[in-house]
Amino acid sequence: MQLRVRKRLVDPSATPLVMGILNVTPDSFSDGGDYAKPADAVAQAMEMIAEGADMIDVGPESTRPGSQPVPAAEQIARSVPVIEAVRKRDDEIAISIDTRSAAVAKAALDAGADIINDTSALRDDSAMVDLVATSGVPLVMMHLRGTPADMQKDGGPQYDDVIGEIGMFFEQRLRYAADHGIDRSRIIIDPGLGFGKRVEHNLLILRHLDKLVSLGQPVLLGASRKSFIGQVLRDISPACKDDPRLREAGSLACAVIALMAGASILRVHDVRSTVETVRICTAVQRSAH
Repeated sequence: MQLRVRKRLVDPSATPLVMGILNVTPDSFSDGGDYAKPADAVAQAMEMIAEGADMIDVGPESTRPGSQPVPAAEQIARSVPVIEAVRKRDDEIAISIDTRSAAVAKAALDAGADIINDTSALRDDSAMVDLVATSGVPLVMMHLRGTPADMQKDGGPQYDDVIGEIGMFFEQRLRYAADHGIDRSRIIIDPGLGFGKRVEHNLLILRHLDKLVSLGQPVLLGASRKSFIGQVLRDISPACKDDPRLREAGSLACAVIALMAGASILRVHDVRSTVETVRICTAVQRSAH
């Protein structure tokens, strides 16, 4: 499936893409505050581009467990200057805005962003679906049960069949999008690792990711530095449990699993090592032909 991003068509199913995470927040779970200043954020974006990122995902609102909504005006103040500055320096890089707010998404698109990454899958802001329909940009829809504020309360929700329930969720959201003028060819799906899932749910999603790939949409996976990696590794690397920055090896392992299952986009903090991982996995997959 080809996606039109800025001046070019990309086929993430043919060559997996790396999306660099740029949190312009004071409170994101892994790098909160590191890039809250526009100059620092722009420098980080340019470094990720130099390391081989295909996309930069600008996040002006933390969606970590327990986080509270950020007003649209504050999100715009955090993200728009960064998007404008990055776009002035690089006219080709794809820029995504990670927001649930249509007002923020519209401001970001006007500033030079190309993709809307809506963790609510068009559920939190009724104006978002019309914005996506009229703008013609690609859309990422993520699975989330609950809200960031309560999604991990009491350890997270229960599922009878986590893969089947996520699959049904996406079929419903894809129909909703189509009914409002958004063609499936513009939609990327994200199973939402760590968003309203327990450790065992995240592992099952990775193990059976091919079933979500079979829905026919490009799949974005965001495993990078997530807490379930720290939980799995805590016996052999206790520091991983408390320090997200020590979870790079686990994040790369998840990337390999996702790539072999057919994931199209990896959303990551550590760009260079992920780009190298993609290159090796792609070479191995193509060697069979």
